[in-house]
Amino acid sequence: MMNQYETVFVLTPVLSDDQMKETVEKFKGILTAQGAEIINEENWGLKKMAYPIQKKSTGFYNLLEFKAEPQVVEKLEIGYRRDERVIRFITVKLDKYAAQYAEKRRHAKQNKED
Repeated sequence: MMNQYETVFVLTPVLSDDQMKETVEKFKGILTAQGAEIINEENWGLKKMAYPIQKKSTGFYNLLEFKAEPQVVEKLEIGYRRDERVIRFITVKLDKYAAQYAEKRRHAKQNKED
């Protein structure tokens, strides 16, 4: 059964723009290789963190929304842990209300851009 998930990960701020994009593509590749369907991708850019992590006070924030089998999340998080460019991550399963809210948010953002 496919569940809907949302993952946010923070990349180290010392990366170049190309390295950051390459890292995001790597994680999208992990998901698609496992049969996940990527619904939405957002690059939130370089943001200040609430507290320093590994002596860094900023990081590149990225969000991926996807539908996948539960075991895919485990493989994705192993990829996060093995990559030294990722300093924090969180993956949550969206219930039907959270999924509806995420869809409304995507449509509102899309309408705002148009």
